[in-house]
Amino acid sequence: MINTLKLSERLKKVSSFLPEGAHFADIGSDHAYLPCYVCLRDQKAKAVAGEVNIGPFNSAKSTVEAYQLSNRIDVRLGNGLEVLGDDTDIKQVVIAGMGGSLIKTILDEGKSKLSSVQRIIAQPNVDERNVRRWLLKEGFIVIDETIMEENGHRYEIIVADKKGTDELIDPYTKKQLERQLLFGPILLKNKTGIFHEKWQSEYKKLSRIISQMKEASNVDNEKIERFEKELLWIKEELQDEEQRN
Repeated sequence: MINTLKLSERLKKVSSFLPEGAHFADIGSDHAYLPCYVCLRDQKAKAVAGEVNIGPFNSAKSTVEAYQLSNRIDVRLGNGLEVLGDDTDIKQVVIAGMGGSLIKTILDEGKSKLSSVQRIIAQPNVDERNVRRWLLKEGFIVIDETIMEENGHRYEIIVADKKGTDELIDPYTKKQLERQLLFGPILLKNKTGIFHEKWQSEYKKLSRIISQMKEASNVDNEKIERFEKELLWIKEELQDEEQRN
């Protein structure tokens, strides 16, 4: 039965950051494939599959029942972190496959539900900086990051543990903070080919945006200045990587 569940490489990588015996919530679980995948491989794992829409909620229930995991996966209908309720057993939260702004909103609106949560695993499709900024502000230390590619899309996964959970080392430095929030403090230290490809693409995109903004009737000089600073950062990181190679 384990082999019949096909999970994307992206979600397999997300699952790899859950500890053995995890009791986690998967927010926006869709078909509950991730919780089922984890619980089929780890007999001690338990999960909450959260969905805000009735269609995916019913699909998730069907998947859990098909894999006979109803005793370990609780499918709940609710908005964002509301599905955690007063459950203090949930120690990890996964939010994957959404924009960074939406992930930040979900975390912000539900932060009262995070008192017992020790780890957040976020996989934003875009705007990773927004997620990093929220984690930093709310006392979660980024302990790991990865960037990967699947089916022509690049994905970043951010793993953060709550301060006080362990002897954690803050990866940010005051001098480089804004730059690290943009690129990822750990991704900056372990630049891969995919990192290089992503930021080459972002450099071209940002260059086009700046050109268009300069030609606009209402020029926003402050925004242009900010974007040009980020463009310079990207150029420096790409040049640094080229020099190393």
